[in-house]
Amino acid sequence: MAGHDASGHLHVSAASKAPYDEATLARLHEDAAAVVARYPQKRSALLPLLHLVQSVDGYVTGRGLEFCAQVLDLTTADVSGVATFYSQYKRHPNGDYTVGVCTNTLCAVMGGDAIWEAVSEHLGVGHDETTADGKITLERIECNAACDYAPVVMANWEFFDNQTPSSTIDLVDELRAGHDVVPTRGADKVCTFKEVSRVLAGFHDGRADEGVAAGPASLLGLKIAHEQGWTAPTPDSRAAAQPAKGAAK
Repeated sequence: MAGHDASGHLHVSAASKAPYDEATLARLHEDAAAVVARYPQKRSALLPLLHLVQSVDGYVTGRGLEFCAQVLDLTTADVSGVATFYSQYKRHPNGDYTVGVCTNTLCAVMGGDAIWEAVSEHLGVGHDETTADGKITLERIECNAACDYAPVVMANWEFFDNQTPSSTIDLVDELRAGHDVVPTRGADKVCTFKEVSRVLAGFHDGRADEGVAAGPASLLGLKIAHEQGWTAPTPDSRAAAQPAKGAAK
């Protein structure tokens, strides 16, 4: 298949160890200092710093590992162990857009498997592989936490609900063409992987309140609760429901 394979998860290429230029390194240190300042122990800043590296390099490079280790007084083995544990950290070049197709039980039954097969064939790549133009990295996702809109696809973690094979092919084609794409819920358009990585590093882009966060299907339970007059239990009501200590059961 075309594009990058997943071998980067097993090793760091020599090319990815090339030093940052002075301007990039200075910006990284400035941003890293802002991140580290949020934590009482600086090693706790490792997760956002890995996202920061991805916002610059597009994946966790060898030089990115070394940068995190140096800033946080960790070994590169410590940093690599974390970077290889979480799937959002890429150890090989990632596309501008990560398109995740949910193939967990409900989405699969509702058409997720058919979407995966169609899009994988259309792009010519498999799981965690990237198209030759560097635009799309395709992933199987275990759950997008949006079962009420199954089958669901995500592009850089923005929701595309109630998808079909043809609508998802249209989605990846629009992304590859460089067009602004509007998700079903959330932000007004899908940002690039590097842009999203910077947000995940803790640098807000001012777009958190854009779009619709929850649609009718997600809010149906709340609607029924209001209609029935149901309320969540309070600490006092939970205590009253417990039998007194020593009471006969």
